[in-house]
Amino acid sequence: MKHLEPREAHDFLKKSPDAVFVDCRSEIEYLFVGHPVGALSIPWNDGPDWEVNPHFRRTVKIAASIDRPIVLICRSGNRTLDAGAALEKAGFTKSTMYCNGFEGELDEGHHRNSVARLAF
Repeated sequence: MKHLEPREAHDFLKKSPDAVFVDCRSEIEYLFVGHPVGALSIPWNDGPDWEVNPHFRRTVKIAASIDRPIVLICRSGNRTLDAGAALEKAGFTKSTMYCNGFEGELDEGHHRNSVARLAF
């Protein structure tokens, strides 16, 4: 899976109108923390049990098809790695990870949302 830094992901999405931007955070995060403009909410895992969404690959396939570019984003990048690996295993060929996630990487105080952020 290809990895893109925030600016690269932003540029890629602007230049690739056929790309599908998938936010794989939980529904609560998507709704209450906020989400990038144009991102589809397809949770990798969700509450209350936080188990992997058994319909994730099928839902992404419906939204994107197997050969369209897909950019995945989550809070920190961890779920994106797992979700992207699952998509590749299912035959998706153009998965891309948005590095550092929606809230950015950790700063010296172990807080997110202050380093390497890019608003969409």
